[in-house]
Amino acid sequence: MFRTIILVALAGVLILPGKSLVAQKVRTRIVIGQSLEDNEAPEPGKLHSPFGIDFDSAGNMFIAELEGGRVHKLDRRGVLTRISGDGSKGYTGDGGPAAKATFDGMHNIAVTPSGDAYISDAWNHCVRKIDGATGIISTIAGTGKAGFSGDGGPATEAMFDYVMCVSLNPANDRLYVADLKNRRIRVIDLASGIVTTVAGNGQKGKPADGAVATRAPLVDPRAVAVDSKKNIYVLERGGHALRVVGPDGTITTVVGTGTAGNAVGDALQTQLRSPKHIGIDGKDNVLIADEANQRILRYDPGQATVTAILGKGVEKPNRGLSKPHGVYFHTDGTIYVVDTGHHRILRVIGR
Repeated sequence: MFRTIILVALAGVLILPGKSLVAQKVRTRIVIGQSLEDNEAPEPGKLHSPFGIDFDSAGNMFIAELEGGRVHKLDRRGVLTRISGDGSKGYTGDGGPAAKATFDGMHNIAVTPSGDAYISDAWNHCVRKIDGATGIISTIAGTGKAGFSGDGGPATEAMFDYVMCVSLNPANDRLYVADLKNRRIRVIDLASGIVTTVAGNGQKGKPADGAVATRAPLVDPRAVAVDSKKNIYVLERGGHALRVVGPDGTITTVVGTGTAGNAVGDALQTQLRSPKHIGIDGKDNVLIADEANQRILRYDPGQATVTAILGKGVEKPNRGLSKPHGVYFHTDGTIYVVDTGHHRILRVIGR
C-alpha cells in the first residue's frame, strides 16, 4: 500500500520580481522505501541510496543503487526483485548472468521498452547493458580504465572518465552519455556501436551562447536528456546551469546564472545549487533535480521560466526531500522522484 505524504512547493524560495508563482501543497506517494516519523533518522531499508530509475513498456520500474550496488525490478504488483549486483564493489560478470555481476558507483539507468537496461557504471568508467530477453550483462562502452579516446570507432574500445548519466533518445536508438571528467557529452549509435562527441572540447569553462557545441568548453556535465525536437539538454552540477545543444549543433545556456542560489522565475535569473539530474516531460519541459536545494524544478522552454514543483528548498532529516538525485516522467503523465537521502522513490500526484 502506498503511503501519502505532503510536500510544500516553493516554501523558503526567493521568487524573482515580475513572476507570480503561488506556493501550493503537493501530494506524493511512497512507491517503495520508508515512511519516516518526525524524530526518525533515515536508514537504508529495501533500498540503499537509489540514484536512478526507468521503466519498460510493461510498467516495471528498474532501480539502480549507488551505495547498495544493486539493480532491482519493481513490478506493477509492488514485488521487488534484485536482478543484478550483490552489494559489493567490483567490475565482474560480463558475459554471464547479470545477477552475478558487480558494479562500482552506479549513477543512472536507462531502459528500452523491451526491457534492455543500460547502466552508468561511473567509477568503472563504462556503460553496462543487461539484456532484457536473456538477463546477460555486458559492457557496451568503455574499457574499465579512465581516459579519453575512441570517437568515431566502436564504443567498446573507447575510453571514458566517470560515466555519470546515460539517457536514451525518444526513438531508443541512440544512447547519450555524460562523460564527466572528459567534460563531454557523447552518443552511442546502438545499431552500429559507434561513439561520437556531440558537446564539449575537453576544456573546463562556460560555453559562449551560439558556439559550436563540440568546440566549446563545459564545466562539468552531470546529466543529459533529449526531447522530441532533438534538443540535447546538458545539466552542469558545478556550473549550476542547464544548457541546450540545438539540432544545428550550437550550445546555449537556458537556465541558471552560474552562481549557486535558490531564486526561481525567469530562467536565466534562476539559481540552481549542485543540480544532479534532468528528465523531459510530455510537453518537452525539462524537470530538474536541484539536489542541494532539496527540490524539483520545471523549466518551460516556451515561456523561458522555471517553477518549483516539489520540495521545501531546505534539507530536513525527516521532512521534504533529501538529496534528490533523480526525476523521471512516465508516459502515463506521472512524475517520479528518487529521494536518495531518504532511500525511497516517490510518485508525485496531481502534477
